[in-house]
Amino acid sequence: MSSSPSAADDDPQAFDETGDPVAADDSDDPRNEPTGPREGPAGREVVVPFRLYKAVTVFSTLAAALAYIVGFTLIDAATLQLSVVRTVIIYLLDSAGVLPSDDVLVAVLAIAGIGFIVGGTAVYVLGTRFRGRGMGKSQDTSDES
Repeated sequence: MSSSPSAADDDPQAFDETGDPVAADDSDDPRNEPTGPREGPAGREVVVPFRLYKAVTVFSTLAAALAYIVGFTLIDAATLQLSVVRTVIIYLLDSAGVLPSDDVLVAVLAIAGIGFIVGGTAVYVLGTRFRGRGMGKSQDTSDES
C-alpha cells in the first residue's frame, strides 16, 4: 500500500546541473546566499556565483604570474649588460632614433620591472577577495561543535 521512496529521496547529497552539491533543505542551500560585497572573517570579500569565482581565480593568478615573469625579466635586463632582452630593447630604441644613456636605461628597466611585480601582487590580492556562494562561511556563525 505504501509507495517506496525514489532513489533521489534516499540520496542525502544531490547535485545541480553544474555538478555543485545542493543541500536537501532550501535554507541550507549555498546557492541561496546573496551575492555582493561584505565583510568576512579575512576582511572585505565579494560573494559571486561559483562559475565566476573560478574564472576570477584562474585569470587573476595567470595575470599575476605573467606580471612576475615580465617584472623579473626587466630587472634582469636592467642588471645584466649582456641580456637578450636588453639587447632587443636597445636595438628597438636605436631603430626609433631614441637611445638613452646606460644609466637612464637601467633606471627605467628597473622601475618598470618593480612596477610589474607590484602590479602582479595587487592583481593576485584583489583576486583572493572573491569567493563563491557557500564558501568560507564565518566561524562565528558556524554551528559546528
